Amino acid sequence: MASSPDVPSDGNTPENPGNGSPSEAPQTDRAAAGGERRGRVRARRAAVMAVPATLVAAGLAVLTAQGALGVQFAISGMPFTVTATDLTGTGFEQFGGLDNMADGSPNAGDSGGQELVVTSAIKNATLTKLCQSVDLGGTNLLIRAGGGDTPVSASDLTTDSTQLSGDAAFNNIEIGNDASTLTKAGVKGPIGVFSQQADTVHIANLRQTNYATTAGVFKLPGLKLGFSSKGC
Repeated sequence: MASSPDVPSDGNTPENPGNGSPSEAPQTDRAAAGGERRGRVRARRAAVMAVPATLVAAGLAVLTAQGALGVQFAISGMPFTVTATDLTGTGFEQFGGLDNMADGSPNAGDSGGQELVVTSAIKNATLTKLCQSVDLGGTNLLIRAGGGDTPVSASDLTTDSTQLSGDAAFNNIEIGNDASTLTKAGVKGPIGVFSQQADTVHIANLRQTNYATTAGVFKLPGLKLGFSSKGC
């Protein structure tokens, strides 16, 4: 994400600024352009970092509407990693969907501004040793919680993921439901979409690549937020 510094070419130094070709911009102009690019990069990183910081300040309480299809906001298009040594939940649902970026998002690439995701919904969940990290290009915004005696807890939790791994166990699972008929977590998907649901879910060594997370209530005991050279 960071811009490359302006490096003088051979024979083109401050003492010998070039051959005078009109195609070469003055060095001061190039420096100003480089500063402007770096300024935009810093502004973009600041905007990204402001999102989780604001959520923390607000108690990470985001209301999820009854019957909503996964996430109802424009995603940034920047994936983030979530890990936990243990996730235990009651009322589990899972189905496919599409997340949409804001119009003109610089992260759209060749995707057309859409990401194919798997939405996982859990009515009530606890997570032990939760870690969340966002790669900002050279550094990571890192959030940790639930590492002590009290785990992280969430109600009406949904995650939109492109990857999920761990050692999973389900109780009273139903596979092949129409997503519009789900009942276990209070979230319904689109009609005609394959889905599954279960009374309970347990996942050890959870690891997710997510594009969005929402929750009715999200409690993070022992919260620590900072920057790190490594993600989760």
